[in-house]
Amino acid sequence: MKKFVLRALSCSLILCLLCSCSLNQAEQGTKLNKYSTSYIEYFDTVCTVVGFEESQAEFDAVCEKIETLLNKYNRLYDIYHSYDGLNNVFTINKMAGQNAVKVEKEIIDLIDYSKDLYEKTDGTVNIAMGSVLKIWHNYRTMYSADPQNAKLPPKGMLEEANKYTDFSKIIIDRENSTVFLENSNMSLDVGAVAKGYATEQIAQALIADGATNYALNFGGNIRTIGTKGDGSDWSAAVTNPDKESEKPYLMNVKLKDQTFVTSGSYERFYTVDGVRYHHIIDPETLMPNNTFSSVSILACDSGLADALSTALFNLSYEEGKEIISKFEGVEAVWITAENEILYSDNFKDIIIKMY
Repeated sequence: MKKFVLRALSCSLILCLLCSCSLNQAEQGTKLNKYSTSYIEYFDTVCTVVGFEESQAEFDAVCEKIETLLNKYNRLYDIYHSYDGLNNVFTINKMAGQNAVKVEKEIIDLIDYSKDLYEKTDGTVNIAMGSVLKIWHNYRTMYSADPQNAKLPPKGMLEEANKYTDFSKIIIDRENSTVFLENSNMSLDVGAVAKGYATEQIAQALIADGATNYALNFGGNIRTIGTKGDGSDWSAAVTNPDKESEKPYLMNVKLKDQTFVTSGSYERFYTVDGVRYHHIIDPETLMPNNTFSSVSILACDSGLADALSTALFNLSYEEGKEIISKFEGVEAVWITAENEILYSDNFKDIIIKMY
């Protein structure tokens, strides 16, 4: 698929980016213009970059680095495709139970990061669940276009696959930079963490280069750097999961050097006998959990926010609040299946507007 570019005048459906230059900028003789570019080749989603620079050339130079990193992380964390001359997560899965795979440091870093989250979320975020998630992915893919004949995965098949989801069977050798899955039935699925983790790594690279007025929106993983061009905070919208409602959004929230990530049941699903089955699978029941329609996380780390939005989706409201209390600066908003809005203790402090 070809890259497409959306220049400065468009407005993202998620990020609220209308702004003007401040008096301070005018007094200093500095005028920052808004630029926007989007890519559709990476992480199976739309990746949008919005930034404020004095010139198009300066913005393009930053985006060149962003795209290079997007391409790198997309290839490394891909579970569906192989690439010539590169060992990635797909390669690790392919060699499960056979050989250790020599990989780039970024893959081992992601697995270590995921292990920490696995422990802090009591196993709710588990990248070793690939054997189970693969079954759901296959059934969803097969029957999404043919709902009349759609079927659920047999419970016995899911339970058998769940025997091979032990995180401790992922063997990392940092000295030799290898990863080995002990059983041939094991499979990694990094979907709950990888996009957010990559978003955060790219944001940190931009910060190290001195970027101050940028917002990344990688498939709903929003990460802001500094402020908008006029010095005001960025904002993000919480999507209304009720697609029949006249209100597309429920609220706007403010962001500054923060990330905002949502997991929802309203986009990736298939229907069996009139019932929707979404893609977020509860590791306890091995089924989708329908308590919530969406969970959104505010944090300072996009990888953390990505993982927690998935974890909290499969926990009760009380359990979710307990989990996020382990992390400084994390807030959450839950939308229940009955469209009730629930908040963490300080989430309301960041709300700009309710719709």
